[in-house]
Amino acid sequence: MSAPNRATLWGRVLADELAAGGLEAVCIAPGSRSTPLTVAFAEHPELEVYSHLDERSAAYFALGRARRTGEPTALVCTSGTAAANFHPGVIEANQARVPLLVLTADRPPELRDSGANQTIDQVELYGDAVCWYAELPEPEADERKVRSLRTTAARALSESLGVEPGPVHLNCPFKKPLEPLEVPDAVPDSFAETLAGRGRDGAFVETDRGRRTLEAAGDGLRSLTDALENAKRPLIVAGPADPRNLRELEPDAVVDLAERVGAPVLADPLSGLRFGSHVRARGDSIRVYGGYDTYIDALEDPDVVLRFGASPTSKPLRHALRDADARQFVVDPAGAWREATFTATDLLAATAASVVDGVREALDSASSAGTATEDGWLAQFEAAERKHWDVHEAARIDDALEADPLEGAVLASVFEGAPDPATVFVSNSMPIRDADRFGRPRAAELTVLANRGASGIDGIESTALGAGSATDADEPLVLVTGDLAFYHDSNGLLAVDRCDVDATIVLLDNDGGGIFHKLPIEEFDPPFTGQFKTPHGIDFESLGETYGLEFERVEPREFDDAYRRSLKREGTQVLSLEFDAERSHRRREELAARVADAVDGTRSD
Repeated sequence: MSAPNRATLWGRVLADELAAGGLEAVCIAPGSRSTPLTVAFAEHPELEVYSHLDERSAAYFALGRARRTGEPTALVCTSGTAAANFHPGVIEANQARVPLLVLTADRPPELRDSGANQTIDQVELYGDAVCWYAELPEPEADERKVRSLRTTAARALSESLGVEPGPVHLNCPFKKPLEPLEVPDAVPDSFAETLAGRGRDGAFVETDRGRRTLEAAGDGLRSLTDALENAKRPLIVAGPADPRNLRELEPDAVVDLAERVGAPVLADPLSGLRFGSHVRARGDSIRVYGGYDTYIDALEDPDVVLRFGASPTSKPLRHALRDADARQFVVDPAGAWREATFTATDLLAATAASVVDGVREALDSASSAGTATEDGWLAQFEAAERKHWDVHEAARIDDALEADPLEGAVLASVFEGAPDPATVFVSNSMPIRDADRFGRPRAAELTVLANRGASGIDGIESTALGAGSATDADEPLVLVTGDLAFYHDSNGLLAVDRCDVDATIVLLDNDGGGIFHKLPIEEFDPPFTGQFKTPHGIDFESLGETYGLEFERVEPREFDDAYRRSLKREGTQVLSLEFDAERSHRRREELAARVADAVDGTRSD
């Protein structure tokens, strides 16, 4: 591998090794010190390069792409505050177990703490928000150093996909010249013929990482199987899934296990279980439940709970699990604790897929004739689930409510009308909560994503567009976002054109932080309106003009038609709907009360 100077050599070796190790895409923000990396990645024939002007948006775009694929996407930036602007996206990737490879160019080590321009301390810049960190050696035409560079690159990819996947940080110091200018004798011609210069056939180091499973005859699997077999009121709860588990866990296997032990499956919209062919009812029975947010408090407590994924989006469900006098098995492939009420009784350090398959195999070999499930346990869930959707559907079509449209009905329409397949990205704050409450389980292949690791409203557009960049050309991308999140990451909209990603953007504009109406601070005004609700009065149509998007103001009652039109059109459309945040919250409360009354009436019958 020939190179005119040492910095160019380092960039080319690193790009070559990462591509050989399976890296497919890199997001690059412009800068001088990162020139060797930028040129090498841009010239590599096997790498897809996405150019971003804003480092924060670049990080979230890479996050979205990695979340959608489950494979690492690389990030490149120059030194100084550019690297600091990656930090929010790195935090989200760490919390959500999304693999990222962060490459920060740096000044030479001797310039640190010297007042040199654009030089900060980038050593372990992201602290414990990364799962692995390495400082690359300074470029040199030395065989051992190049072997070290290749080995470090291979390790970085492997570490990002470890038992607990996440971001990896490589700090990359470079001296000038940074451009591919000829420097006599810097890299001898003979160096290109060495093993260190050309690498091996494929990755320089192949890493085969195992996955945690429970022993077939082990205490953990036996204990779980016995508990489910003997449970009178078993329950399966599927929370938001990590990218890898989203791909590995077979929904049909979960449903099969649930039916065999007589357990309802409460599926978070981000679990990978609320949508898909496995949802289709078998006879009159419901297989997957999505309306629990409004009725879980009204039902009997379970006595055994099997939990997958992160903490559920639904606060009522989290509190119901907290208050239940039940044995709760939490499954986590990394053996980490992701249950913030601290009421779980058992932690199973294994993949969800291996646990489901292990219990099913154990049940196959057991001599038990059936389950111990109480009569009426499933029936009460089925009745409550039907009441939930009946009440919500009535609210959507009731003529008396035509002048006061239901904000959550937009989320219901998004999921009902999304093509099969489609990717739907939902913003934090109220949209994801409405997705949880109003997103009815459906037998369609919908990939539903959100940034629920740290649950911020930053980087929403960028993450969604990054996810869209990794979807098939015929699979539409839908983004549902609130107005504050839309404003917060408006820079990210530049990726629509620069990265060639189309989307239908559903903008729920309630002029400020509508979610704060859920909190007791609502009763204290001032400071509620000025410091929490923070109305902004922004006309977002100008953003559509700035970024070349088609902007359409839509009356809520006309949304279904506008949504269908957008999904059939090329380009990116912003469908903007206006709501009153306070009234929307009161409507949610009214509907929850109506569901509770209906469920109580069913139980008394």
